[in-house]
Amino acid sequence: MNEEFDLENIKKRMNGALESVKNDFKSLRTGRASSSILDNITVEVYGSKLPISQCATINIPEPRLITINVWDKENISAIEKSIQNSGLGINPVTEGNLLRLPLPELNEERRKEISKLAAQFAEQARVSVRNVRKDGMDKIKKLKSEGISEDDEKFWSEEVQNLTNDFIKQIDEILKIKQDDILKV
Repeated sequence: MNEEFDLENIKKRMNGALESVKNDFKSLRTGRASSSILDNITVEVYGSKLPISQCATINIPEPRLITINVWDKENISAIEKSIQNSGLGINPVTEGNLLRLPLPELNEERRKEISKLAAQFAEQARVSVRNVRKDGMDKIKKLKSEGISEDDEKFWSEEVQNLTNDFIKQIDEILKIKQDDILKV
């Protein structure tokens, strides 16, 4: 047998799912202003799509206000339109080169919707981790057919399962923290 099982690759792929869900959670609105809710919004400027942060300065002057200082006045309407079409429920107020994004108070119904969306993101991450586990287990079965011992097969299977359990636990923990943050009034 010339092939060895690569547990680090499995771990790296599972960590990718965890980082992805953390990134998704950043885009969810809570009751406080955060520039990260704009991270996934792209703007059509200069013939290509750019994140807002690459064509403007984003600030948080108050807990419920985001300001965007647009560098090129030509891009103001494009940025404004992108924010309105993003589904965040925020209407920008334009004052010269400055866009003000007042964050309205979240009502209980909207908080519950956002909390459900967070749960969906977490479930997608769990599914990704389980798919990585399946790939790992398939690889172990292939190695078994190529001649690794039953003890090695059992050892690697347990290692992959332990990694899976650990990453799913981490996803559940960050989901709980995010949902608590969303539902906090």
